[in-house]
Parts: sequence; structure tokens; C-alpha cells
Amino acid sequence: MNNVFEQLAQRFHQFGTNLTPDVVEAAARSLQNWLDKNADRLAARKPDAEFNGTMMQWFHWYLPSDGNHWKQLAASAPELAQKGITAIWTPPACKAMNGVDDVGYGIYDLFDLGEFNQSKSTRTKYGTKDEYVAAVQAIHQAGMQAYADVVFNHKMGADRTESFQVVPYDLNDRNRPIGGERTIRGWTAFDFPGRGNQYSPMKWHWQHFDSLDYDDSNRDYRAVYKIKDKNFDTKVDLRQGNFDYLMGCDLDMNHPDVRDELKRWGKWLLDTVGVDGFRLDAIKHINGDFFIDWLTELEEYKDNKNKGDRNKDLFCVGEYWTEDFGSLSWYIGNAGGRMSLFDVPLHYNFHRASRSGGHYDMRSILDNSLMKHLPLLAVTIVDNHDTQPLQALESMVEDWFKPLAYAIILLRAEGYPCIFYADYYGAHYKDKGRDGNQYEIWMASHRWLIDRFLFARSYFAYGPQYDYFDHWDIIGWTRLGSEQHPGAMAVIMSDGPGGSKWMEVGKPNALFYDITEHIKEPVRTNDWGWGEFRCKGGSVSVWVERDPLLYRLANSPIEIEVKG
Repeated sequence: MNNVFEQLAQRFHQFGTNLTPDVVEAAARSLQNWLDKNADRLAARKPDAEFNGTMMQWFHWYLPSDGNHWKQLAASAPELAQKGITAIWTPPACKAMNGVDDVGYGIYDLFDLGEFNQSKSTRTKYGTKDEYVAAVQAIHQAGMQAYADVVFNHKMGADRTESFQVVPYDLNDRNRPIGGERTIRGWTAFDFPGRGNQYSPMKWHWQHFDSLDYDDSNRDYRAVYKIKDKNFDTKVDLRQGNFDYLMGCDLDMNHPDVRDELKRWGKWLLDTVGVDGFRLDAIKHINGDFFIDWLTELEEYKDNKNKGDRNKDLFCVGEYWTEDFGSLSWYIGNAGGRMSLFDVPLHYNFHRASRSGGHYDMRSILDNSLMKHLPLLAVTIVDNHDTQPLQALESMVEDWFKPLAYAIILLRAEGYPCIFYADYYGAHYKDKGRDGNQYEIWMASHRWLIDRFLFARSYFAYGPQYDYFDHWDIIGWTRLGSEQHPGAMAVIMSDGPGGSKWMEVGKPNALFYDITEHIKEPVRTNDWGWGEFRCKGGSVSVWVERDPLLYRLANSPIEIEVKG
């Protein structure tokens, strides 16, 4: 690992393991100082797909369990690349406890990609191993990258129980034991009868975990059972006192067999599937020190396979679900700047704005976000599979605001944007809510506008960026273009009444067209390259310079006007 990244990790290790508010605040300042000094070096390590590229989360929670997902992804890859997508985040491909009915996060066997008859099925919800490998090949053939969803926090759906000693802890305060040592019978033996020893001989037993929450001999007793002589991980989220334990059988990241097996699996996945990076699930429950070691070994393995012909680093984004900017900064720094994080604060800004009925101060839409303060390490999202209706982190951005939110993540200079499958294609499903009642959900498709934003991102979102965040409702920004992409662009939006804003685009006496088609009349800039750009109420307009590229927007009234 490059020395400046090692230095960052060592600096953060000096903060210790007790993440008090003072420590978190100091860590945030330290990370910002490091980024100010090393931004160019960090940018040089990043894959080209991240620069004006766009990731797509190609799944949502309620996809049908028909086994066709990998085949559909392979068939869709060329069109997605043509639209401007540069990387695909695939759903968890490994066998999970409920087989074809499991989204993939109830992880059972990392080495079963839909190949072995175990956990109630051979294929996964998404298809077979061969279909998954073929989908990744199709992604690569289309010129995109593939990111695997990695679930390392826990295992579920064990094959049999084992007896061992534990200490029970309060579910709501993992620092408070609620009884003495006792013997329980836990579902901790993973024998993988369908796979046997193929790919890996390791079998998982109670020694490989540090905690669980279920005693098969006392099923009604509710506690987190810490296995005797084990410890909860430090450097994790501090909710419930210590949020190391989340669900299932919690992996003991200090056990050498566990660490070695996860590294073995990572190398096997690179060899077998050829992914270009990873989305790491539930990392606020895992000591980030492990991921430094894991990523370093995988990158060295990849480089050695390439015989020293070093390509870009493996991309890695972690899901650390908190709005607390200090905690996010601390995790990034502790990992030595090796991974990006999802911009959770920005998502919640969008959520609150969408539910404010036009009374949100749009000048503050980027406040506290990674996009604003740590843009090189921000993966920006509008929604995902956890925030969609009826899911664990339900906080959906309302439909009317989603075009505004997507314009922000796709058309600004900062961050690596990620489009959510259900926002692109729409979704329809039924499920029970937390109140036990059944609900039918319809999620609208925003594909037409997102495609327009992707067009603008591909051809016009370049060069200097001027911000006009100077009005409670109406905000905007411009991109002035670059030598390779000289076309200029202006974006204006309002969460309240429509209006206009004078903004500089650097192109005197030029015509600009709103590619959203919300406003039909073009805008002509003045002699100094300023134009009065408009938008409708509760809407966004994206104005791009008159250019032959507009012919690519098929069946558009703009095409007729430009030809004229």
C-alpha cells in the first residue's frame, strides 16, 4: 500500500478504539487535512469508471424469485453501457439461508454461487453460477465494471446445532451482561453438505463466531449471547453500547481461520468471476482494520497474477449506515483511505426535502454530506434496497423530488453516483409493514429523465462548476465544459414555485435547450455568457448548449428545433 495511505491508517490507529465525540471530531479534521494534501494521489488510484462514470445498483429487494436475473442482466448490459452506465453493482451472488427466496444477505455459503444443492435449492434467487459468470462477462464486454456485494458480518442457516458456553447481554446495551455463564445450543455448525470440500475444506463451528442471539434450548429468552472468552469487536458503531452484533452468527474477525478463509474466498472470486470491486455490507458492525488487510492482500494477489502490470486498484464502497459525518470520516480514515462510503447524509437530506412540502431550504441540500466535504470518497445515492418502502431502513425519497435528487448526483462534479434499479425501471410488490398489515407498493419509473441526465453527464458535465445556491427554493449550478467536452450546461431546480436565475455558462450569444422538455423555449445567453435559465415549480430543468450531440436524443422536439 502506498506510504501516504499507510500513514493515514497509522494516524487513525493512534486515536484508539473508544470512539468518543471528541475522537470522532478530531478524526474528521485529520482526514480532511490528509485529503487536502493527497487528493491528486488518491484520484490517480481510482478506476476510470469513477470519473464521470455512473454505477447502477441492478436489483431491488422484491425482484421475482424466478432465477432469470443474471440472464436479464447479461442481455441488458450493452444498452446500459450505451446509456452511460460504467459499472454494475450486482446483488449478493452467494447461497443464502432461504435459497431461491433469499435476497442474499442471510448468507450461508460464500463459495456456492448457485452451483450446489444446499440451503433448499441449487440456484440462488438470481440464477446459477454459470449465469452469474456469464453476466459479469457481458458487463465487461460492454465496457463496464462489475462490483460484487460482499456479506462478511454474519452467517445464517446453519446445518446443525452445537453446545458451548456464553454470557448473555442486554439486546439494547451490549456492555451490560444480564446473567452468568451458561451453556446454550446454537445453530453454528456449517457443514456445506452439498459442496463438500470443493473450493475450500473449511467447516464453520462455534469457535469461528463471537456472538449470536438464539438458544435452541431456550427459544423464548431474548439476549445477545457473547461466546465465552470472546470479545465484541471494537471500532464499530456505538449504538446499543457496541453494535458489533447485528444478526445471525457474528463472525469473529480476530480468529485466524476466519481471516484466512475470507481472503481465500476473495481470491477465488477474482479468479472465478473476475469482478472489479466490491460493495461491503454492514461495515459499521465490523472492525475496519480487517478490510485494510483484506483489500491489501487481494490487490497484491491481483497484481501478481498480472505479472506486475498494475492496473487501477480494486474499487471498494462500504455501507456504513449513519448520518453522523464524524463517524463516516473516522471509518474512512481508519481504513487508510482505501474505500469509499455511501453518502447516507445526502440521502436523508433528499428524503427530508421530499417530505417538506416545498418548505425545505434548498441552499442546505448538500450540508453535512460526503459529496460536499469528502467528494473523492463519496458514492452518492437517492435510494436503495434498504430504503425502499417496507424495508428495514425505509426512508424513500418521494417521487416528485427524485428527478431533482438524481440531477444533483448525476450532474455535479463531486461524488460517484449510483442509480437504483427500482427508480430506473419502477417496481410493484406487496409485503407486510411493521404494523403487520399488508401493503401494495408501486414505485414509479424515472427512466426517461434519468436517461436524459446520463446523456448530459456523458457529454456536458465537465469543466469548472459555478454554484448558485442563493435562494430558499431555487438553486442551480453551471458546468463550463473542458477541452475534450466543450459544451456548457446549466441546471436549475425548485422545490417550491417555479422561477428563473441568471447564471454564467461562459458562452456568449449561444442557444441553450432544456433537455428535460419541461420548458420548450430556448434561452439565449448575453454578450458576457450569462443566461436567465428557468424551471417549473417542484421540478428541474437541464439546459445544454446547442450542439449536434442533441441529435442523439431520439424523437425529441429539441432535435427538430436544432435541425431547424
